[in-house]
This record gives sequence, C-alpha cells and structure tokens, in this order.
Amino acid sequence: GKKRMNDIKDAGEEIVVAIDEDLEDIVPGYLENRAGDLSALKIAIETSDYETVRVIGHTMKGTGGGYGFDELTNIGARLEAAGKSKDRVGMEKGLFDLSGYLSRVKVVYVR
Repeated sequence: GKKRMNDIKDAGEEIVVAIDEDLEDIVPGYLENRAGDLSALKIAIETSDYETVRVIGHTMKGTGGGYGFDELTNIGARLEAAGKSKDRVGMEKGLFDLSGYLSRVKVVYVR
C-alpha cells in the first residue's frame, strides 16, 4: 500500500537529502542551529511566546531551500503562520514535524 507520513511504523525511516558538496562545510552547522531552534521553540510554545515562534519559522522558511532542505522551508512556513495566528496546535505540530525531520534527515553530498 501507499506510505503515509503519519504511519508510526515509518517514523524511523531516513529522509535522504542530496546536497552539493560545496556546502559540506556549512550544512552540519546549519542543521545544528535548527536543533537549537527546537529547544527555543519548545520554550516559546510553553511560554506562549508567539512572536519567537513566528520569527524562527520565518527564518527557517527563508533559509531551508537555499541549503537544499525544502522540507525545512515548508515546516518553517507552517510555524510562521501558526505563530502569527497564535495557533498553539499548529505550533506544536510544527515542533513535532521539525523534531522528526531533524532526527531522520541524512545528508548525502554530491558533486
């Protein structure tokens, strides 16, 4: 059958992203910073700091695709929108999606 993103049994599958080898020096740091965003987002959501969620989402939306992580652009856009509209469920979903993505993404550098 067709795989759905929300199937629990698929949760461990790697998401392979091919990235230009010219970016090899900066991509690990970029992903580390997104892991830092996770912590900041958790705190922001707990304290109802919607503006921080919006800003983190906006930045991620703007940078993700440039590094080759289109899914981070999508997650960022959803976080930005949720922060803007003070949508707590949307923010928590964005946090969950970001966490899952970061734990599963595997970068392959290509020439």
